[in-house]
Amino acid sequence: MTPPSLPLFEAVGDDIYRIETGLYRPGLAACYLVRSGDRLAFVDTGTTRTVPDLLRVIAALGLTPAHVDYVVPTHVHLDHGGGAGALMAACPGARLVAHPNGAPHLIDPSRLIAGAGAVYGEAAFARDFGTLTPVPQARVIVAEDGHHIDLAGRELVFIDTPGHANHHGCIFDTRTRAWFTGDTFGISYREFDTAQGPWMFAPTTPVAFDPQRWQQSLDRLMEPDPAAMYLTHYSRVDHPATLVDGLRQSIREQAGIAHGELGQNDAGRVLRLHAALTNHMLAQVRAHGVTLPEAQIKALLAVDLDLNAQGLDVWLRRQERRAGTD
Repeated sequence: MTPPSLPLFEAVGDDIYRIETGLYRPGLAACYLVRSGDRLAFVDTGTTRTVPDLLRVIAALGLTPAHVDYVVPTHVHLDHGGGAGALMAACPGARLVAHPNGAPHLIDPSRLIAGAGAVYGEAAFARDFGTLTPVPQARVIVAEDGHHIDLAGRELVFIDTPGHANHHGCIFDTRTRAWFTGDTFGISYREFDTAQGPWMFAPTTPVAFDPQRWQQSLDRLMEPDPAAMYLTHYSRVDHPATLVDGLRQSIREQAGIAHGELGQNDAGRVLRLHAALTNHMLAQVRAHGVTLPEAQIKALLAVDLDLNAQGLDVWLRRQERRAGTD
């Protein structure tokens, strides 16, 4: 169901359309449609429940699912790639382009379903994400680092960008000199824009947060001096060179909050991390000049605070296991 307070889609670049996926609330998650002539590529898909809206966007452009050549999830977290299988089933000529570590989970989503059920809970998973449809292996292109996609003469380049997830890639559109960043260039909700510009923070979602590799991925994104970033969360941000330091700081600060709990491996750790992250983000938002009521800020960040706390706990557990084997 398309949220009533945002258009289903809007142009955000040269034949690039931001599509509202309808997950949780308006303005939380997007995916993108890239056009070249009468050929189309989706970058990220939203969930299975998003797919009917994606097909409506194609029709609104005067095209059909047969015009879709590629479906490119940045990674297989369900807000990004959960609808990939259903969209592929609706677009008979499309090829799926996926990270080597993510492709097997889209071909056989059973482990993805089990992992997501553990994070979100089975009832919430069914309500918010629906059923995951397997993608036939013959229709999958495994995109190694530097893989080039030719969309009717429009070049898209897929690179490996770990840090948020070890199955994450970003896609560079050479025409607009901009990246489709998934979660690698962080989260920036438009409600938090002020005279200081966008506010950025890092999503440390379970299960593969890696601060050092994330910083290296940001180095790679900045190498071509990009003009803009197309964020899944949320929409286009310009002048990324002015934003990247804030994102780097968010990665470092959240890792620092987590390290304060290192070794305190008990049932209350996730709750303590959640409380510390809440206080930290509220302070950051206020310092950025946001004047929204505190209850509204917490509501806008509720999903992220839950997932970030869980992800930092998983990261700490991984470090503690390694320390125990040294």
